[in-house]
Amino acid sequence: MQLSNKQIKHLRGLAHDLKPVVMVGQNGLSENVIEEIRGALTFHELIKVKVSGYEGSDRQEIVEQICNEQKATHIQSIGKMVVLFKRNPNKIKIEIPKI
Repeated sequence: MQLSNKQIKHLRGLAHDLKPVVMVGQNGLSENVIEEIRGALTFHELIKVKVSGYEGSDRQEIVEQICNEQKATHIQSIGKMVVLFKRNPNKIKIEIPKI
């Protein structure tokens, strides 16, 4: 999903108070972690994921892998926290501003 800067800024504001719902540890992206992310994105649309045990480019590779597999949009990364968004066409929970 392609989002404008205004829409991304709105989603970052909504994500500010969220707690991480999934944590990726040293074992990486196991099938269970991928399923948890899929379920959380389907239910919440906007989630925080904590990626621990990885530094810099390794962390970025994991985020890219998650986004590619889940067809999610990377909204923001701050340290070990990553904010992801994926619209649930069957049950829209988050209203985002028009472009």
